[in-house]
Amino acid sequence: MKVKYNLICKDKNCMARHGTLETNYGTYETPMFMPVGTKATVKLLTPDELYDCNSGIILSNTYHLWLRPGPELIDKAGGLHKFMNYKGPILTDSGGFQVFSLAKPKDITEEGVHFKSHLDGSKLFLTPEESIRVQNLLDSDIAMSFDECPPFPVTHEYMEKSIERTLRWAERGKKVHSNPRQSLFGIVQGGEFEDLRKKSALETVKIGFDGYSIGGTSVGEDKETMYKMIDYSTKYLPEDKVRYLMGVGDPIDIIEGVIRGVDLFDCVLSTRIARHGNAFTRNGKINLRNLKFREDFTPIEEDCDCYACRNFTKGYIRHLITSDELLGGRLLSIHNTRFLIKLTEEIREAIKENRMLEYRDKFIEKYYANKK
Repeated sequence: MKVKYNLICKDKNCMARHGTLETNYGTYETPMFMPVGTKATVKLLTPDELYDCNSGIILSNTYHLWLRPGPELIDKAGGLHKFMNYKGPILTDSGGFQVFSLAKPKDITEEGVHFKSHLDGSKLFLTPEESIRVQNLLDSDIAMSFDECPPFPVTHEYMEKSIERTLRWAERGKKVHSNPRQSLFGIVQGGEFEDLRKKSALETVKIGFDGYSIGGTSVGEDKETMYKMIDYSTKYLPEDKVRYLMGVGDPIDIIEGVIRGVDLFDCVLSTRIARHGNAFTRNGKINLRNLKFREDFTPIEEDCDCYACRNFTKGYIRHLITSDELLGGRLLSIHNTRFLIKLTEEIREAIKENRMLEYRDKFIEKYYANKK
């Protein structure tokens, strides 16, 4: 089935909205944070640990799975869900972000992108059609259009040509999309330019997709610029389709995105910072390598219901981290993932009660309290 978004209510004081998303694996509430499983695994976590975090949709990466083990093998295994044993919805990105980080400007053509594999340096060529073919074989619930991912900043002239190419690629991808169980999302680009964000959004909506994503943010711009990019995009997207802000997972950025009308978020941040000993808390990020936690026998966060906080102390986790024991990174990954998912659960309640702006202000005040 195609995903279906149902708007339940909106906060009366901003654009924040609460809804549900019907998928092949059940109905899930939004706003939602989606953990990232780049290579068909959320790093260090099992599917059961994700379920315990109350995870809904998770992500996998088309580029990495294209290179290994290959979409044909995953198709032979019964699709990505069976291959990785995840009994929930999966979204695959187009591979565009990784490809453009490896390609040179001269290698971007109308047909597609030439680049070299990060694994062995072999020459590769990815087109919108190939990206969709791979995602069709992966059999994810949501596939992403192949788009150009420009760096920041670029000129207005460059960005205009870029979004026009992305629109042509979106049409080509939609034309060859052939998996009836899979939804296809379009991607809005346009950089920091309001007129180009508007053009990209309106023209992408004209093509017609099952959901819409906001791309080109969190690529080096400051926070205020990023929030403007979101504002410039969401107001031109249909209310009856889900809105996804790509690659954003900082707690405050999630809150600010929701206030601007976003429903879905994803980021590798929760597991990446965990592997370096960092944890999200209501009082800001903490680094458990710090000596002050050596004799701290309290949970990472007292009111957290994650497996790590229910069973272990900061002192023990610090011991694991400083001893290079993998369990330390696993426990922090569980906590950070649950932290962001729980954040969106609280956000949904705030929207229902028309207090999203109040929630933001209180969260920020506490999050930065120790930095004052």
